[in-house]
Amino acid sequence: IALTEAVYYILLSLQAPLHGYGIMQKVEGLSNGRVKLAAGTLYGALGSMVEKGWIHALPGENNSRKKEYAITDLGRSVAVKELDRLQELVTNGKQLIGG
Repeated sequence: IALTEAVYYILLSLQAPLHGYGIMQKVEGLSNGRVKLAAGTLYGALGSMVEKGWIHALPGENNSRKKEYAITDLGRSVAVKELDRLQELVTNGKQLIGG
C-alpha cells in the first residue's frame, strides 16, 4: 500500500514514543518545514493507525490529557515497505530521467 506523506512521516516520527504535539513538531522538522500537520489531520491519522495496529497509545497518567503513541512491529514493517517502495520510485526515475 502507498502511504500518504503525512502517515509516512508520523510513522517515522514514532521511532520513540511521542504525544500529539511532539509528533507535529517532529514531522515538521523531518520535512524541513514542508509538512505541517493540522490537529484534525494528525488525530484522524492516529486513530486510523491505531485501528490498523500500526501504532498504539501508551497508558497515560490519570489526570493527563496528553496521550503518547508508539509504533508497533507491524507499523515498523509498513514503514520499511514504504521506504522500499519510495526507493524503487527514485531508482526508476534516475534510470529514466537521470540525476
